[in-house]
Amino acid sequence: MRKLLVYLRGYGKESILGPLFKLLEALQELLVPLVVAAIIDIGIAQRDTGYILRMCLVLIALGAVGLASAITAQYFAAKAATGFGKGLRHALLAHIQRLSFAQLDALGTGTLITRMTSDLNQAQAGVNMTLRLLLRSPFIVFGAMAMAFTVDADSAMVFTVVIPALSVAVFVIMLLSLPLYRKVQAKLDTVLQSTRENLTGVRVIRAFGMEAGEQAAFDARNDGLMAMQKLVGRISALMNPVTSLLINAGILWLLWRGAIRVEAGLLTQGAVVALYNYMGQILVELIKLANLIITITRAVACGNRIQAVLEVAPALTSPAQPPAEDAAAPAVAFEAVNLAYHTGGDAALADITFAAMRGQTVGIIGGTGAGKTSLVSLLPRFYEATGGRVMVNGVNVKDYPLAALRAKIGVVPQQAALFSGTIAENLRLGKPDATDAELWEALALAQATEVAQGKGGLSATIEQNGRNLSGGQRQRLTIARALVRKPEILILDDSASALDYATDAALRRALGQLPQTMTVLIVSQRAASIQFADTILVLDDGRIAGMGTSEQLLETCEVYREIYTSQLAKEDAPHG
Repeated sequence: MRKLLVYLRGYGKESILGPLFKLLEALQELLVPLVVAAIIDIGIAQRDTGYILRMCLVLIALGAVGLASAITAQYFAAKAATGFGKGLRHALLAHIQRLSFAQLDALGTGTLITRMTSDLNQAQAGVNMTLRLLLRSPFIVFGAMAMAFTVDADSAMVFTVVIPALSVAVFVIMLLSLPLYRKVQAKLDTVLQSTRENLTGVRVIRAFGMEAGEQAAFDARNDGLMAMQKLVGRISALMNPVTSLLINAGILWLLWRGAIRVEAGLLTQGAVVALYNYMGQILVELIKLANLIITITRAVACGNRIQAVLEVAPALTSPAQPPAEDAAAPAVAFEAVNLAYHTGGDAALADITFAAMRGQTVGIIGGTGAGKTSLVSLLPRFYEATGGRVMVNGVNVKDYPLAALRAKIGVVPQQAALFSGTIAENLRLGKPDATDAELWEALALAQATEVAQGKGGLSATIEQNGRNLSGGQRQRLTIARALVRKPEILILDDSASALDYATDAALRRALGQLPQTMTVLIVSQRAASIQFADTILVLDDGRIAGMGTSEQLLETCEVYREIYTSQLAKEDAPHG
C-alpha cells in the first residue's frame, strides 16, 4: 500500500493542510470544557450575567472556528483523496492496457473489475479518513488527558486507568473482528461473482431450466455471507456496551472523587464538569479511532491487491524505433511457430509454417478448437509465440513497436464488440480522423449501409455492447470499423458467422475489390466463405493438416474434404 502513496504527489499541500486544520478543530474542542467551567465557576457562581454572555460569545466563536476548520480540513482531505483515486485509477487502467492477453486471462476480468472499482474506492476512502482522523483522534485522547491534569491532577488520575482499559477493550474487539471482516469480503466477492455469472449467462440458465439450481446455489452463498456478517456484527456490537460500561464507571469514580474534593473546597463544580466533558471526548475519539483502524486495514488490504496487479510486469516488450522492412518479403510469414498458453501445458499450435504475399487472401478453416483464432492472434501480438517466428514484411513482429505493428493490421474479432456512442464514433476507433465519406465507403464494403441508414445515419446511437443491434448488424459494423483504417493486413476472425449466405457472398465479392496490396486472412467455419481464397490452411488439433487451393485440398486433405462435403454438398442438393 505504501507504494501507492506516490499517487498523492501533486497534493502535498492538501495532505498537510487537511490534518493541520483537523488539529485546529480539535484544539477548539479541547478549549470548550474550560470555557464551560469558567461560566459555572465565575458567571453562575457570582451571578455575573455580563460574564456569562461574554463566555457564550466565546463558545460561539470557538464553534464557528471549529466548524470552519472542519469544513476546510474536509475539503483538503477530499481533494487529496479524490486526486489519489484519479491518479491510481488512470495508472491501473493504463497498466492493464499494457498487459498481454495471456496475463489478462490469468488475472481474470472479474478480478480486474473489482480492483478498478470496489478495491480502489476502499483505498481512496482510507486515504480520506487517514488525512482527517489519524492525527485528530490521538490528539484529542492525549490532549484531553493532559487538559484534565491541568484542571485537577488528583481527580485526573482516573484517566490513567480508564484510557488504557478503554484502549484494551476497543483493540481486542477490533483484533477479533478484523479477520472476520476479511472473510466477509471474501464471501462478498463470491456472491458478486455468482451474481455476475448468473446475469451474464441468464439465457443459458433458462435454456437448460437450471433456475432452481442456480437460485439454491446463490442462496447457499448468500446464507454463508449472512452468517459471517452476523458473527462479526455480534462481536462488533460489543464495542458500545463495553466502552460505555468502562466510561460510566470512570465517570462515577470521577464524580465521587470530585464531590469529595468539592466539599473539601479543593475543587470547583465547573472543574468537575470540565473533567466529565473530557472523559466523554476520550470515549468518542477512541471509538472513532477503532473504526478508523478498521477502515485503514481494509484500505491497506485493497491497496495491496491493487499493487499486486500493478506489479505484474507486462510480458510484451516494444522497441522504440520501427525496423527497416523488406519490400520483397511476404506480407505475412509463420516460421515453425509454436504456441502454448500456459507453461507446461499442451501446445495450442505446433510447427505452423506458411507465407502470404501482399494482396493474397488466406483462408483458415478447421474444427472447433483447432487453433484458428490462436494463429491469427499471434500477428498483432495479442499472444506471444512460444517458438518459431511470426514475420510481417520480413521483420519479426517482436521487433516492431506495438503501435506501429497494430497500425498495419485491421482485426475483426470473433465476438463482435461495439461501444456505447454513435455509429461514427465506433467506426472512427479504426481511424480517428476518418471523414464521413470514408465511413460510408467502409460501410458499403461491409454490407452495412442499410444498417446505418435504418438507424438514422452515422449519428445514430449504439447502446452498450450494441444491444440495440442484431448479431449480423454488429458483425457488419465491426467489419466496417476494421476497413476504415485501410490496413495492410486484414484479419476476419469468423466475422461472418451471423450473416446469411447472400450477405456473406456479397461481403466476399466486396473484399475481392479491396486494394491489391491488402493481405486478407479469413477464419471461418464455412467452407463457402474461404473456398475462393488464394491459399487455404486446414488446421487440425493445432497443426496444419493441409494447405493449398480448394481444388487441391479436395484431392489431398481428408479433413478439408469432410468439412466441404458436409456443408456444400447439402447446400447444392436439390430441394423438394
